[in-house]
Amino acid sequence: MASVVLTTMAIYSCGEGTDSIGQSITNTEERLEIGTPIEFPVETQSYVADSVFTQSSTCYLGLVRDPETLTDVKSEFSTQFHLLDVMRIPQAEKFVSISNQDNLPVADSCDLILYVSNPFNASDSLLSIKMTVHELSTTMEPGVKYYSNFNPMSHGMVKTEGLNKSKMFSFLNLTDQDTTRTKSTYLNNIRVSLNEPYTYNGNTVNNYGTYIIRQYHEHPEYFKNSYAFSHHVCPGFFFEITDGYGFHAKVSNIGLRVFFRYQSDTTVVNSTMTLAGTREVLQSTLITNDTKAIRQLAANTNHTYLKSPAGLFTEATLPVKDIFNGHDNDSIIAAKLSFQRINDESSDERMFAIPQTILMVQEDSLTSFFEGNNVPDLTTSFYANFNYISSSYSATNTYNFTNIIPLVKQMWRNYQDGTSANPNWETENPNWNKVLLVPITYVSGTSTSAEHDMSLTSTKLIKGTKNTDSPVKIQVVFAKSNN
Repeated sequence: MASVVLTTMAIYSCGEGTDSIGQSITNTEERLEIGTPIEFPVETQSYVADSVFTQSSTCYLGLVRDPETLTDVKSEFSTQFHLLDVMRIPQAEKFVSISNQDNLPVADSCDLILYVSNPFNASDSLLSIKMTVHELSTTMEPGVKYYSNFNPMSHGMVKTEGLNKSKMFSFLNLTDQDTTRTKSTYLNNIRVSLNEPYTYNGNTVNNYGTYIIRQYHEHPEYFKNSYAFSHHVCPGFFFEITDGYGFHAKVSNIGLRVFFRYQSDTTVVNSTMTLAGTREVLQSTLITNDTKAIRQLAANTNHTYLKSPAGLFTEATLPVKDIFNGHDNDSIIAAKLSFQRINDESSDERMFAIPQTILMVQEDSLTSFFEGNNVPDLTTSFYANFNYISSSYSATNTYNFTNIIPLVKQMWRNYQDGTSANPNWETENPNWNKVLLVPITYVSGTSTSAEHDMSLTSTKLIKGTKNTDSPVKIQVVFAKSNN
């Protein structure tokens, strides 16, 4: 009997959350009768995401035409800057470059550098696109939850008389020599010069870097941490796409760099102060989609969608009451749910990529999951990787959730407790047995979290119905005690 139980567990677990399988079997001496898998229909439909939580360590930038909807998808972003622990600025008298007007130190140059990767389409690497970098007048605040529809310009957060710098560029950085770009250590980048005269408090200096250096010398307390820096010196920048098509890329790192020279004891030192747009400060990506086109896709009755960024999820209604009907005294020992992808028949090389990892989370917990910087706990939330070909499953081209017993059991307990205390509980909690499938990425650092996938992805899934012949089914195995 033990070998039967172990075999059943192996079939339905396959490496995802196996600790919780069979957790209801509490007495190893108990004689159990293992039932055959029972299938229950699962109803699914597309869910319009509208906007998603976007405070993350990665931003996206670009404007492309979605070949599926023939509408535009645009990614822009805002960022603050983090003061690195190694940042040091010499005393004013040590600077080599001095202003002729006021005899105060100046920066030799200043720029913004954006490290970009994962282009939308490698063959479009030379397409030109134009952006404008806007200086923010007020900064994003800790504690405020910024979503993908947050536009600092419409919120009046951009300086009308501040720094506004236009930049024409392509994914392939042609300003760097071929010998530089072909090195294994090379990181592809976009550089935006900030060397125009900059005016603050009625004073005009040669570039934005000099403004930062002067602020450091006049108000060192503004540089004690990133919060003080963003509220008194540099609230951040907004990167707006203003012209061009075909570029869309991941912006993995952002640097605000100030170049200067100072006199050491023995020689002149060329130095750089770098402030980084990192996860330690606030960043937010603004996504502009065609809402009408997204809703038209969601209305399709033949299949459901997974589409990012901030596009479509798939909602699944788990038949929890049907599963436990007639099994009050049985133990559920396995529950597996798979979603079959529909192959894309288009030959367009610009079709969006397939989401590689998706999250299953209770619909009413979607907001708290992402705002809490959580990871799937394999109890109330789960993840599945896309299976092109897998020896562990008979079906390929699928997303397989192999062990969702804890979630099914919790939903059943919530239903029983809720309806026993309130006869209107089910009506007041219409999402009690609903989950969402959401494209995600994992981010590791001081802490690991799952974030909304903000890259360009899209796929169709076979649609489930309420009917017994639904193509989407949850497979459940029960064990019955023979004591």
